[in-house]
Amino acid sequence: MNILNFLNTFFSDGANWHGANGIPHRLLEHIQYSAVALAIAAAIGLPIGLFTGHTGRGGYALSAFATGARALPSFGLLVLMTIWLGQLGTTPAMIPLVALAVAPILVTTHEAIRSVDPAPVDAARGMGMTSPSVLFQVELPVALPLILGGLRSAAIQVVSTATIAAYISLGGFGRYIIDGLASHTYSDVVGGAVLVAGLALATIGVFWLVGRLVVSPGVRRGR
Repeated sequence: MNILNFLNTFFSDGANWHGANGIPHRLLEHIQYSAVALAIAAAIGLPIGLFTGHTGRGGYALSAFATGARALPSFGLLVLMTIWLGQLGTTPAMIPLVALAVAPILVTTHEAIRSVDPAPVDAARGMGMTSPSVLFQVELPVALPLILGGLRSAAIQVVSTATIAAYISLGGFGRYIIDGLASHTYSDVVGGAVLVAGLALATIGVFWLVGRLVVSPGVRRGR
């Protein structure tokens, strides 16, 4: 059977559209894992990146951290966390996903703030604006497209890697891949992979829409 036949077999099976193992339910699970991991990573990475970018401190430390975080094997970390923590709900799966997402958010936020033209920043300080006001009213609006780019990159990585949650008996689209490989049902494997790819593409579309809504038109035209 070729890939098209596998896809037809998978998506035409009514059992894949209903119940706990149905595509709608697995989609909600996958989105939940991804959204929680991305939210935790953003809560860690954005404040640190904004602070270090604004103050100009910690650039080398961030580069070293990012290099180390990207070198971490997500699957290996998942296995380690499962052995260490046991089956504590989604916690063992969240840790590698958060570790994967923090680095691009942190580094991109730092670099986005550092790349802001110093002229308006100096003008704002000359007008007597406080340091937080300069950050949030001058630097952040200009740096927002790049910051969203870092969040988008992290989100795509998390969505693609959240399939590993199925390895520790959690849900999501990875369930089709893991179970399909175990039972040699390759239509499920192909269908699960296509669903993950489709969700990653949808994630790109969501961030494009968010950028259109929250980024100033003047900043968009300038870039």
